[in-house]
Amino acid sequence: MKTLQRLFGNANSSGAGQAGMIIALVAILIIFSALTGGQTILPTNVINVFLAYSYILILAIGMVQVIIAGHIDLSVGSVAATTGIVVAQAMAGGVPVPLAIVLGLLVGAAIGAWQGFWVAFVRVPAFIVTLAGQLIFRGVNQVIGNSISIPVPAGYQFIGNGFIPDFGPSTPFSNGTVILGILAVVAIVVREVRARRRRERMQANVLPVWGSVVRVVVFSAVAIAVTYEFAAGPVGTSVPIVALILGVLVLLYGFLTQNTILGRQIYAVGGNSNAAVLSGVSARRINFFVMFNMSVLASIAGMVFIANATASGPADGLGWELDAIAAVFVGGAAVAGGVGTVTASIIGGLVLAFLTNGLSLVGTNSNIVQIVRGLVLLVAVAFDVYSKTQGRPSLTGRLLGGLRRPPGDDTPRSIVDQPTVGTTATTSEDLAASGSRPPQ
Repeated sequence: MKTLQRLFGNANSSGAGQAGMIIALVAILIIFSALTGGQTILPTNVINVFLAYSYILILAIGMVQVIIAGHIDLSVGSVAATTGIVVAQAMAGGVPVPLAIVLGLLVGAAIGAWQGFWVAFVRVPAFIVTLAGQLIFRGVNQVIGNSISIPVPAGYQFIGNGFIPDFGPSTPFSNGTVILGILAVVAIVVREVRARRRRERMQANVLPVWGSVVRVVVFSAVAIAVTYEFAAGPVGTSVPIVALILGVLVLLYGFLTQNTILGRQIYAVGGNSNAAVLSGVSARRINFFVMFNMSVLASIAGMVFIANATASGPADGLGWELDAIAAVFVGGAAVAGGVGTVTASIIGGLVLAFLTNGLSLVGTNSNIVQIVRGLVLLVAVAFDVYSKTQGRPSLTGRLLGGLRRPPGDDTPRSIVDQPTVGTTATTSEDLAASGSRPPQ
C-alpha cells in the first residue's frame, strides 16, 4: 500500500484518491465486459457513453468546486434548460451560431451573478438560493419555450454529435486521434520529468527512477487505451467534439483548483472558513465565484445537451443536479467541504456512467438501474463517513494507503497559512460570510 501511495499520490496531493477511482472504473469495465461479451469496451459503445454523459461531466466540474467550498447547487438543471431554450430560440430567430453561443454564456453568467449575490452578500444559504433558482428558472424555461421543443440547426448540432475531422493517409485508425494520443503520452512524460526536477531543486523526497518509470507507464497505458477506443471506431468517428470541450475544461479547472491562489482559497474556505478569513481570504469573493462559475458551466452543459439532442425541450435538465452531485461524491468529495478534485469527480461520473451503461447492456430493468446507482452512492459516502469517524482511512484511502501527512506535519491541509498576493484584508463582512465573529 505504501508503495502504491508513493507511486500515485503523496501527502500533499489527491493522486491516491484519483488512482483509487481509476481502479474502480477499470473494475467496472472488466466485469461488464465479461458479462456482455466485450460490448462494454467496444469503441462504438465508449464513444456513445461520452456523447450521452458529457453534459453531466461538465456539470460535475463546477459542482465539485461548489461542494469543496461547503455549498450545494440544486439549480444547475434548470439553469442549463433555460440557457438551452434561449439559445435555441435565438438561432430559430436567425441569430448566427457563434453569437447564440455567446448569448448562452451571458445568460449563465447573469444567473450565476444573481445567485452568487444572494449567497455571498445577502448570506442566504446556497441550498435555499439554488432551490429557489431551480423553481424560478424551470418556470422561465417553460415560459420562453411555451412548453414545446425548439429544434436547433444542423451546424450547431455538430458540437454535440460531431467528431474531429480525419486527415492524412488512409489507415485503420483516426489519424487525428492518434496524434492527440501521442501528444498525451508526451505530456505525461514531460510532466513527470519536470515534477522530478522541481522536487530535486526543493530537496524534497523524490521517487526512485523505477517508480517514475512505473507511473509513466501506467498513465501512458491509460492514455493509449483511451486513444484506441476513440481511434478504432467506425469510419467517420474519432474524438467527439464534446470530449475535446470536456478535456479543455478539465485541464483549465484542474490547474485553477490545484495551482492557483484562487484554487487554494476555495479549499481553505471549505476546509475551515473561519481560519481562512482570519488569514486574509475573502469568503464573499470565493462564495460568489463558485456560484457564478457553476451557472456558467451549467450554461455550457445546456448548450452541449441541446446540440446532442438536436432540440431544446421542456423536460431538459430534470434531475441533472442529482447526477452531478452523485458524480462528485462518488469521486471522493467530502460532504462537509474542503476535499475533492476535478479529476476525481470526472472519474466518479464515468464510474456511474459505465455502471448505468453496463447494467443496460445486460438487460437490467431501468428502475433497477436507478436503485443500484442510489445504493452505490449511499454506500460510497456512508463508508467514507464511517471510516473517518472511526479514525481510519476513507474508502479511497483504503485502496491506496490514504492521504496521510508526513510525521510532524501539523499544517492544516486546506488552510491558507498567510495572506498571499491576491488575497484581501479580513473584514467584518468576510467574517460574517464565514459565520464567525470579528475579533474583539
